[in-house]
Amino acid sequence: MGIGDLARRVGTRPSALRYYESIGLLPPARRVKGRRVYPAATVRRIALIKMAQRAGFALAEIRQLLDTDTGRGATRQWRALAERKIPELDRFIRRTQALRDAVADCLACGCMSFETCGLLTSGTAEDA
Repeated sequence: MGIGDLARRVGTRPSALRYYESIGLLPPARRVKGRRVYPAATVRRIALIKMAQRAGFALAEIRQLLDTDTGRGATRQWRALAERKIPELDRFIRRTQALRDAVADCLACGCMSFETCGLLTSGTAEDA
């Protein structure tokens, strides 16, 4: 399928697909009359890339995973990456929850004044 068809099918821009190819996330596309043509299996590969991005993996980490041979090596590689990622995600969740709590505290305060708000002078907002 052509790059435009693929982009529509996976919900991304053709420029993103070209970028993924340039950094090695996608293998170089076959060219027909100068145009990129991708095999149907590329849809699944892009789905994996998007899932890994949503899980917080950097493109370099995703490339590392995709560069691993299939089979047991890929499974071990995924496990190692996931085990390293979970503590990072836990820290992100804690920070996000602290920010949410700070916003809720601000709303509950009701003063709506940056100049006089006790929450801003007590250090509570800085801890988030």
